[in-house]
Amino acid sequence: MKDTFKHKGLRQQLVNVIKAKGIADENVLRAIGNIPRHLFMDSSFLDHAYQDKAFPIAADQTISQPYTVAFQSELLQVKRGDKVLEIGTGSGYQCAVLCELGAKVYSIERQQELFKKTSKFLSKIGYRPKKLVFGDGYKGLPEEAPFDSIIVTAGAPFVPKPLLSQLKEGGRLVIPVGNDVQTMTLFIRKGPKEFEQHEFGDFRFVPMLEDKN
Repeated sequence: MKDTFKHKGLRQQLVNVIKAKGIADENVLRAIGNIPRHLFMDSSFLDHAYQDKAFPIAADQTISQPYTVAFQSELLQVKRGDKVLEIGTGSGYQCAVLCELGAKVYSIERQQELFKKTSKFLSKIGYRPKKLVFGDGYKGLPEEAPFDSIIVTAGAPFVPKPLLSQLKEGGRLVIPVGNDVQTMTLFIRKGPKEFEQHEFGDFRFVPMLEDKN
């Protein structure tokens, strides 16, 4: 579990790459610069850890491309102390970014294998989300709602209604919507039944699946 000067140097280069691609939020850039992404991956893939690429992890999932993580995080506009729901804990990398941004993170993972692994791992490297849940992301976490923001880290064929209903007024839901290719979509809750919708181009995510595995 080492984090060396070399790793820190590679991270700085990664920060420069995503900055050049248009990420401007200093807090998000700092978070990416602080988190030892190589620890979230199998040690044999060290060379890939600081490239701006997605990479396979356990249970047929991926650790998202750093640019995508930064892009979604920037859209959330997280403020310190915000209550954030993450759908798809995965490797825990996005969760760590949210923790770095000062959010109180509630995260749901549907793959038992990943859930167990990531729960242990995050606390081992000093990231303590409020709650990690093994469950179905389509249902959200009604018992902890409402949330300041919700982030979905898998491609959803449609927008799950429970997620919209679990947002605070003024809250933001960032979700990639679509089947083969997803459109990054932001919903801002304007009232009990009113949502403002913005679209931000195409991305590729692993599919968001219902139920638990």
